Amino acid sequence: MVALFHIGAAKIPASLLPRVRQALCFYRLRCFLQGCGSTINRKLASHGFGASMAAMSSFPPQRYHYFLVLDFEATCDKPQIHPQEIIEFPILKLNGRTMEIESTFHMYVQPVVHPQLTPFCTELTGIIQGMVDGQPSLQQVLERVDEWMAKEGLLDPSVKSIFVTCGDWDLKVMLPGQCQYLGLPVADYFKQWINLKKAYSFAMGSWPKNGLLDMNKGLNLQHIGRPHSGIDDCKNIANIMKTLAHRGFIFKQTSKPF
Repeated sequence: MVALFHIGAAKIPASLLPRVRQALCFYRLRCFLQGCGSTINRKLASHGFGASMAAMSSFPPQRYHYFLVLDFEATCDKPQIHPQEIIEFPILKLNGRTMEIESTFHMYVQPVVHPQLTPFCTELTGIIQGMVDGQPSLQQVLERVDEWMAKEGLLDPSVKSIFVTCGDWDLKVMLPGQCQYLGLPVADYFKQWINLKKAYSFAMGSWPKNGLLDMNKGLNLQHIGRPHSGIDDCKNIANIMKTLAHRGFIFKQTSKPF
């Protein structure tokens, strides 16, 4: 366009020259800004921001700053033992804008009522006796959770976060039941959560009868790690959430107030 302007300037009527010059100025400005944009994007990418910027632009705004993905493993047997006790306590801190994992809390817990794991429990969860022997009690782990929540800025009233579980059992049955048995208080942040099974059914129109396996299959995702490993189940939950968010799903609390 610039060359055309110089070559044909003599043929352009004098009355149109101001408009042509104005159009040329806009064209040059646009080219300059496009060049700057490319340079900025390259610089962001060189500092590792490229992927996160792309991720932020591809997800709809969520209602929460962070999702706290949780999946307990507990003592078990056939027939079931009572009371069950938490033996694996994992949490993944998921950024609500990028849906990427930012931090991990993961501890094993020493059971006290039934300190010896059953063969059924080990076969199901992959947790062997040596992984829980000498580990902190549930009370001590809950104290560590609170310290981790504070360190991660999750106790700041201006930061909106919510737990996410595969079902209601973890925070509706398991944690409050064991805390009641041991005479421990349940922190308020454990009293609201998103049941991923319900979220998936809202998004996909079908109930995942077999939990994570059905959700991964429905979304054409590969299962991560070992089924019934708490930390691996958390990774699968996070991956499913990211996929649903990418499709435009907005996550909402599903639990009812205590």
